[in-house]
Amino acid sequence: MSTSTLLHRLHAVREQVGAGLHEFYVAPYRRTFARAQRDEEDLFMMLVLSEALGVPNPASYYTVELLPVVYDRFHDWHRRMGMDRSPLDHISCC
Repeated sequence: MSTSTLLHRLHAVREQVGAGLHEFYVAPYRRTFARAQRDEEDLFMMLVLSEALGVPNPASYYTVELLPVVYDRFHDWHRRMGMDRSPLDHISCC
């Protein structure tokens, strides 16, 4: 067996072991990370939509350009927040 073939196999084994260790340490926390990301996105949605919901937002000038990005996920957000219908008159997603 040549040296380059041996090095190639060792590299492949090292990559597999690295991937296995990564999965071993990340797997127990995957749900926690997903929940934290969802909570962060919900807070972001509330901040962007706060002016439309009637909450004064001093940063509304900067967040208004984010509204088109948020509209795609609005239905899922208001359902998670416990609202059966859209709380905004100008957005009817249900």
